[in-house]
Amino acid sequence: MGSSSAGALVPSVSKTEEMGASVAPPAVSSSETTDVAGTPAAPEADKVPDGVRDPAPAASEEEAERDKDLRCPICMGVIKDAFLTACGHSFCYMCIVTHLNNKSDCPCCGIYLTKNQLYPNFLLNKLLKKHSACQIAKTASPVEHLRLALQQGCEMSVKELDGLLGLLTEKRRKMEQQEAEMNMQILLDFLQCLKKKKLEELNEVQTDLQYVKEDINAVEKHRTELYCARERFSVKLRSLDDPIATKLWSPSANQHNSILVSNARSSLVGTCSGNLQAKSNDVKVQLSHQEYQRKDAFSGSETSPLIQSGRIIARKRRIQAQFNELQECYLQKRRLRANQIHGQEEKKVNVKVREGYHAGLDDFQSVLTTFTRYSRLRVIAELRHGDLFHSANIVSSIEFDRDDEFFATAGVSKRIKVFEFSTVVNEPSDVNCPVVELATRSKLSCLSWNKYSKNIIASSDYEGNVTVWDVNTRQSVMEYEEHEKRAWSVDFSRMEPTMLVSGSDDCKVKVWCTKQEASVINIDMKANICCVKYNPGSSFHVAIGSADHHIHYFDLRNTSTPLRVFKGHWKAVSYVKFLSTNELASASTDSTLRLWDVKDTCPVRTFRGHTNEKNFVGLTVNNEYIACGSETNEVFVYHKAISKPAAWHKFGSSELDDAEDDVGSYFISAVCWKSDSPTMLTANSQGTIKVLVLAA
Repeated sequence: MGSSSAGALVPSVSKTEEMGASVAPPAVSSSETTDVAGTPAAPEADKVPDGVRDPAPAASEEEAERDKDLRCPICMGVIKDAFLTACGHSFCYMCIVTHLNNKSDCPCCGIYLTKNQLYPNFLLNKLLKKHSACQIAKTASPVEHLRLALQQGCEMSVKELDGLLGLLTEKRRKMEQQEAEMNMQILLDFLQCLKKKKLEELNEVQTDLQYVKEDINAVEKHRTELYCARERFSVKLRSLDDPIATKLWSPSANQHNSILVSNARSSLVGTCSGNLQAKSNDVKVQLSHQEYQRKDAFSGSETSPLIQSGRIIARKRRIQAQFNELQECYLQKRRLRANQIHGQEEKKVNVKVREGYHAGLDDFQSVLTTFTRYSRLRVIAELRHGDLFHSANIVSSIEFDRDDEFFATAGVSKRIKVFEFSTVVNEPSDVNCPVVELATRSKLSCLSWNKYSKNIIASSDYEGNVTVWDVNTRQSVMEYEEHEKRAWSVDFSRMEPTMLVSGSDDCKVKVWCTKQEASVINIDMKANICCVKYNPGSSFHVAIGSADHHIHYFDLRNTSTPLRVFKGHWKAVSYVKFLSTNELASASTDSTLRLWDVKDTCPVRTFRGHTNEKNFVGLTVNNEYIACGSETNEVFVYHKAISKPAAWHKFGSSELDDAEDDVGSYFISAVCWKSDSPTMLTANSQGTIKVLVLAA
């Protein structure tokens, strides 16, 4: 009946195990032979002959029985401060007193008992002290034995004591010697390790210094060539306007001019002698005088008007503000390129971009030029996306068409609005009306313009629908309703214009074809999908950002497992964008952007400066820059080689002064670069759209 009773499931125990447990002895010696599963039998040599009793088990049993007599029946530990009851049982004093506070009987026999019937058990206490001393003696080290013997007054002669002291002194000397040797060995190992590390650092610094010296020489040489070319050009211009100068350049003045040219050549023999010898007839006397006055551009001395200009000063300040980041960028590119060239020097002879210029220096110059070119975002146009009849103004998505002539917006107002970019920029903001407006059934989350057809645009909405629209006819071309929850993202393929991909809260990624009514590929994921993006150079590769904090990179020809997984964010990945076929940018609600190398599946850089913890704030990229929104109602622009913001702009609002408690509800909701341009569209949660341009 017990087996048929209802209750919690407990792992069953077999009958043989129950029987074995019932007949098991109370204590088993380690030297006894047993057949318990998992315990091997004792070897033949260790077995006791038949008819002869092994004394070890008997001693062990006797010791265990004695230990049992010294244990308190209540706490089952060795008795402390033994007290005897009137019925003859001994307990720890605290144990029996605590028991009698609740009950009035003996824990062993149940006879009526009170505190007045407790008596100190002096004999047992004495035995317990001896037992404790024996236990300590068994486990004590030789040093403790010696100490106990001396403390107990062990008889020892002076000669024996002198011998013992000598042994102890010798032992101490050896231990101190070993300790000193060990300390010296540890110190030596540390210093050798430090020396090795510093030598490696020194070699690295020397190598970097050599790179810097080579690049300084190359840049100075190229700068001098530019100065010479500029002077030759200015002299020729003056000669065309000045009859006297023309006469100086006539054949009759060749002898006099040759002396002037030789003087100019001698003044520049260290820097541009080769160019002057080849083009001696283009040099004037003024060149030597101007070269004498010319100073280093970065020394702060008197220089040419170009170097004196405010633009140069401003760009120098930007360099100083981000000097550490730029230094790391330079060394990284220089070392990388140097290693590549060293490994391929036999295969590639022409590894320099120009004479004296290494590829790493050329790469860094490109970064330095683009990074210092801009320092701020300037507003060139502004429009209000909302209207009087729709209070919901949040713009979820902005995207330009194929030719950057029109841009479309979509959001919670359940409308797709198409604006002409030139009209928005050139006309006053109060007259900007959409050229096309499409009404939808649900709030919109994302837009994607077809990369080949200017009139085709796709949208995803909060009901999980993916719709393809014809902007010219203002009608839907295809409607896909397979997603079960809100669809966050949709994207057209650049390589195959009939294909598009979408991701949803139903943890599914679906690939669609505009020529078919059902999805052609379905990828089941384990987390909500926040963003999807086709690789611009492939019709088979898709990047997927999800709530599992990872980016999954799939080859649509084999969707059983992702081709690569990018791990680094510690919150949901809200956006993914491709800067190129091998560069992927991602945004997350962990307030960071990350740049990834798609080929090597490794992080390249992490960008910090904006705030993003709960909202979709937008992400857009071009060849050099990455831009995103912030929950501080600001838009931030990063150069892809520098982890700190290069420029930012804060949206102003008259409402902020009247509703300071709601400041946290204002955030950037969408951003979009104009292709290969410093111009960007930005929208915030109030429905304000600004056209921003990077400025110096």
